[in-house]
Amino acid sequence: MSKITLPFDWEPRDYQYPVWKYFMDGGKRASIVWHRRAGKDLAAINLIATMSHMRVGTYWHMLPTYKQGRKIVWNGATKTGRKFLSHIPNPLIESSNSTEMTIKLKNGSLYQVVGADDPDSLVGSNPIGVVFSEWSLMNPHVFDLIRPILSENDGWALFIFTPRGHNFAKDLHDKAADNPKWFSQTLTVDDTHAVKPEAIQDDRDTGMAEALIQQEYWCSFEAPIEGAYYSSQMIRMAEDNRITNVPHEPLLEVHTAWDLGVRDSTAIWFFQLHNKEVRIIDYYENSGEGLPFYAKRLTDKHRADYRYGKHYLPHDIKVREMGTGKSRFETLKKDLGIRPTIVPKVESVHDRIDDVRNVLPSVWIDKTRCERGIQCLRSYRKKYDEQLQTWSAEPLHDWASNGADAFGGVAYGATKYRRGDSRQKLPTKAIDKYDIFA
Repeated sequence: MSKITLPFDWEPRDYQYPVWKYFMDGGKRASIVWHRRAGKDLAAINLIATMSHMRVGTYWHMLPTYKQGRKIVWNGATKTGRKFLSHIPNPLIESSNSTEMTIKLKNGSLYQVVGADDPDSLVGSNPIGVVFSEWSLMNPHVFDLIRPILSENDGWALFIFTPRGHNFAKDLHDKAADNPKWFSQTLTVDDTHAVKPEAIQDDRDTGMAEALIQQEYWCSFEAPIEGAYYSSQMIRMAEDNRITNVPHEPLLEVHTAWDLGVRDSTAIWFFQLHNKEVRIIDYYENSGEGLPFYAKRLTDKHRADYRYGKHYLPHDIKVREMGTGKSRFETLKKDLGIRPTIVPKVESVHDRIDDVRNVLPSVWIDKTRCERGIQCLRSYRKKYDEQLQTWSAEPLHDWASNGADAFGGVAYGATKYRRGDSRQKLPTKAIDKYDIFA
């Protein structure tokens, strides 16, 4: 077999070379914001192909969804028609599995395209290199799951994306810029000259919004997240410095608003009401646990000092379970000592969305304890119809849905409070004489 040089039949463009050199020199963490058509995924494939022969192990090329991974990477090609995966030369491949999107190399390394839409399925694997492609559209929880693995095995992570507003991706990119252990880079079309001005003008002429052009080609984080329901409200909240430190006020009751997941996450907001202010002091989210687990979270650590008021839960908690014949309402009230206040069913999900929009201008939210919840509110968006190439009227059900749905209970509670419906004397704690944790 003739000698094969990696990268194979490809070399980094001038503007791609700094991050390439960073990893070749042993770098471990990088966040790069490159404009549309800058060659992000092709560079990532060549990086993995090269790194997988410098150190044997498992390497992941991750996209927001499994479906996107197949379309963009596994079946992806350059504008000349060359397949992305052809940069992993055949003589180095032992086997390939299109169903699982894996390539096993003769030296023992494994390349796999994976989706972030089922993060729990990734637990148990042991990758030593991960590319988070389109990170700004991903479930940020996946890095929380993978980070300890990479730290343990001295692995590396590369985040590549274009901006999607002031969301978690911008937070990570800002932190990377301030961390000397990270590589951080932002490149617009003015830096790379990789897209001709007339091509951008064609996008304008065919109806592409200027805000989106600024986002995609000039890497602007100021454009609202396309299709996101609360983009303008969250941007205004940041501008007004209402995403800040919001301490617990002991003189005010703490109310909670829940979204109970069955196959996905349960989300709980903790908030206080004072005059016209809605103070969000805490947020909790988890999955795969029963009601006793979440009831216990109301008395854990710093929450032990909370003097609880109303607990707002969705209307379907009154539905009886087939197995026990008992509803979750009864379990909470009789077994766990939590007296739920039912949030009525709305005629349309858009009514709840409008309620949240109406209350957000009065919201102050703790930037540290509510970080995950803030990510949910910023990222909750419409479903995109790939076939029709247009936004659907319905919300996308993804990782952001639970926190956003639970916030409907905050809006309901705040509205009732302003009308004077909730100012009667309330219980001083969530757990009463039925408290099984006492």
